[in-house]
Amino acid sequence: MSLEREVSKRAENKCELCSSVEKLKVYQIPETPARIEGADGAILVCNVCESQFDAEVRDANHWRCLNDSMWSTVPAVQVMAWRMLQRLKSEGWPQDLLDMMYMEEETKEWAKAAGDGVDTSNALVHRDSNGVVLEAGDSVVLIKDLKVKGSSMVAKQGTAVRRISLDHENEKYIEGKVDGQQIVLITDFVKKT
Repeated sequence: MSLEREVSKRAENKCELCSSVEKLKVYQIPETPARIEGADGAILVCNVCESQFDAEVRDANHWRCLNDSMWSTVPAVQVMAWRMLQRLKSEGWPQDLLDMMYMEEETKEWAKAAGDGVDTSNALVHRDSNGVVLEAGDSVVLIKDLKVKGSSMVAKQGTAVRRISLDHENEKYIEGKVDGQQIVLITDFVKKT
C-alpha cells in the first residue's frame, strides 16, 4: 500500500488536525527520528493547516480544532498538535490545552526535536527603532547622524549598514561597517531595511 493511501485510510480522508475534507495532502513531519518510518512519520493535512505551520502570522481561531485532535492516538498527530499549541502559546488558551495534554515520553521528545517549547525568555532580542526584530546578517539604515566615539567620524543619517552582527550581551548594541570601519551602533538609531 502506498504511503498516501495508508495515511488517508488511517485519517478517514480528513485532515488529522482540523477534520477538513478539502485539498488534503500527506505531510511528512520534520525532525522525525530515523526509527519512525513511512506513515508513522506523516499525517494527512489540509492546505489551511499546512500553510500555517511555519507562518509568521497564524489564524489562532482555526487552531481551536486542536482541542479535539490533541487526543488522537496517532503519535504523529500528537506531535504536530503539541508543536502548534507551543507556537500559539502567546494567545493564552493553548497553554490550558498543553497543561491537559498527555503524551508518551518518547513522543514528547519527538515533538520537542523541532525546537518548539524551548524557553527563550532569557534570550536577547534586538529590535530596531520601530520595534522590528533584527537578526545577524540583516541590513539597517541610520535614522540620524551619529558621532562615532573615539574618532572624528560622523555616520550620516540614511547610511546603509549591511550584514550586521548582534552583541550577545546587550540587546541595544549591534555592529556593522560604516565607510569601511567596523563600529558599534545602538538599535534605537537604526531601521531595518
